Amino acid sequence: MKSLMERHEAFARLHDSGCFVLPNPWDVGSARIMAASGAKALATTSAGHAFTLGRTDGGTVTRDEALAHAQDILAATPLPVSGDFENGFGDTPEDVARTVQRAGEIGLSGCSVEDTIMGEELAAYDFDLAIERIRAGAAAAKALNRPFVFCARADGVMNGVYSTEAAIKRLQAFEAAGADLLYAPIPPSMGELERIVKSVSKPVNALIAGDFRHFQLADFAAIGVRRCSLGSTIARLTHHHIVKAAYAMCQAGDFTPLAETASGDMVDRLLHLGADD
Repeated sequence: MKSLMERHEAFARLHDSGCFVLPNPWDVGSARIMAASGAKALATTSAGHAFTLGRTDGGTVTRDEALAHAQDILAATPLPVSGDFENGFGDTPEDVARTVQRAGEIGLSGCSVEDTIMGEELAAYDFDLAIERIRAGAAAAKALNRPFVFCARADGVMNGVYSTEAAIKRLQAFEAAGADLLYAPIPPSMGELERIVKSVSKPVNALIAGDFRHFQLADFAAIGVRRCSLGSTIARLTHHHIVKAAYAMCQAGDFTPLAETASGDMVDRLLHLGADD
């Protein structure tokens, strides 16, 4: 098993050049299968984790629950792990700093924090407060005195509360505040994503969801994206097949969707391979 420092260093190097896929497992089993399938690193998914608890996405999981879950994912494979920590589990810069500090303490190689106020209707933090929150998180990451990729998210485009232009303004400010990686999920088009990439000098993460599912990794690499994460997309894909099979069986007495299952031998093999160094 690789040491934590080796994992941290490897994760930081992944962001130095090229473009890589960052899958988001939601439990130990999915983490090991993704590791066995060739993943170079993993990240938690706030939505996927919430689903396993029977909760909806968006502020329903506590900091302690998210950290304990991230520790489970970290222990499952020899890969570096980053935490999807929503808004940092609090509104203040101090809340964000504490979340980053705790993420470092449990051995994560990075984490992301978004500018979303959690509530029934998602809203964005005021511009100045959003910057101060990222500045506090970046300072906490630097205080770890080892590689830690702190990702600052501008989620307002995805949430429908501000424009791509406003997202770029925020990302540029987040970069100046010390963020290591910048992320504006689901802009309107590939062209707008390229605008985002060219507007900053730090690496940019892209979320593979919505229309972006129709592109290839090479397409993202060609416009300068450094990291492609899946968020809750794979968890939602899994739930799609659960719903499809359950409806067919329970409402129509149709068991044919079960013909698409993986074999037990294949799953066992992947779980074993994913746990190995």
